[in-house]
Amino acid sequence: MGENQRHADATIAAEAPAANAGAPVTARLLGEASTPIWSMSSSELLRRALSRAGVAEAGPQDPAGGPLLLMRADHVYDASLVAQMAKATGTLLLRPEDRRPVAAHLPAGTGAARAEAVARALLAGAPARDPAFDGLSAAAPGEMVGAYDKALRKRGAPYLLELTPESRRAVEWRMFGGAYKGVTDLVTKYAWPHPAFHVVRACAALGITPNQVTALSLILVFAALYWFWQGNFWPGLAAAWVMTFLDTVDGKLARVTLTSTKFGNLFDHLIDLIHPPFWWLAWIAGCTAIGMPLPDPWLAGVIVFGGYVLQRVQEGIFIRAFGMHIHVWRRFDSFFRLIIARRNPNLLLLTPAMLIGRPDLGMMAVVIWTALGCVEQLVVTVQAMLARRRGPLRSWLDA
Repeated sequence: MGENQRHADATIAAEAPAANAGAPVTARLLGEASTPIWSMSSSELLRRALSRAGVAEAGPQDPAGGPLLLMRADHVYDASLVAQMAKATGTLLLRPEDRRPVAAHLPAGTGAARAEAVARALLAGAPARDPAFDGLSAAAPGEMVGAYDKALRKRGAPYLLELTPESRRAVEWRMFGGAYKGVTDLVTKYAWPHPAFHVVRACAALGITPNQVTALSLILVFAALYWFWQGNFWPGLAAAWVMTFLDTVDGKLARVTLTSTKFGNLFDHLIDLIHPPFWWLAWIAGCTAIGMPLPDPWLAGVIVFGGYVLQRVQEGIFIRAFGMHIHVWRRFDSFFRLIIARRNPNLLLLTPAMLIGRPDLGMMAVVIWTALGCVEQLVVTVQAMLARRRGPLRSWLDA
């Protein structure tokens, strides 16, 4: 894109009347990276982030006068940063490494000449002290958005990264890491990131959507259920492990490409919530089918199914009572989430048991671990009730 076009993108047609003071925020994208990101242009990724923040891109003929976001499209912005910039009128966003401005939120009433001057300065990489930026309050990403991401249960500064051919892989990896939950099970946290990153890149290149990945994982849920019930544990385990991997892929694909939807989120979470205890019941039935029944199959089924439901209920009660997830209160609670009796840790118990030809022992381990997990969460809840007497609870990640 030439300089004249870039400047035209930043131009407002006329001086803004006072009547536009309550106008919605619009945005103009400046420049374009020569390198795609997740198989799309950098400007398309930025448009998606702006759309999620409720900001429309201003057209060349749009009337002037309302609040205006000017953003360099050759950079990749954390979605939380874009959302905050949309609200932060009069703010100049700085790159953290050199504190050079890359975006500005001009208040309503800014004239066309001033907006064009700010756009030129942004594209030229002018320092924050440049006269074009007078009156704007400069801030780096970490100064605008807190380090604690409650939704993803982790700490981490929001990213703002320049996109070049040399930095593309590093930028994508940083975005991928930013899409990962901080508090999760040990398989998701340590085993899946690198292979999932490459599969997410392939899905983005092939145009495969997160919902299509989720649909495939649902098919594998039923395949594993059937094979477990028949006592065909090895093919069932293969289907189960691939399903857990795809469960990582679909969410990360949705977050890095900004294609998540309410339906997709509900679809994915309902599958995750419902299927695990039915797998364990099917495994118990499969042990009986191959002549290796548990000592008391009925009691084992009650514990693994009821225990799973009880754990989920305990977590819901904790959130309602204390305003946070049970596994983000203290550092130990986050550690215990790595190994608590959920789907992936349970599969880690069942797989070695199959290696020694004792699926029944693997399920007995799941039964015992499920019961202990319920007790642990009950203890944590009681401890939280006692601790709240000394004041409101706060997550160690938000300290």
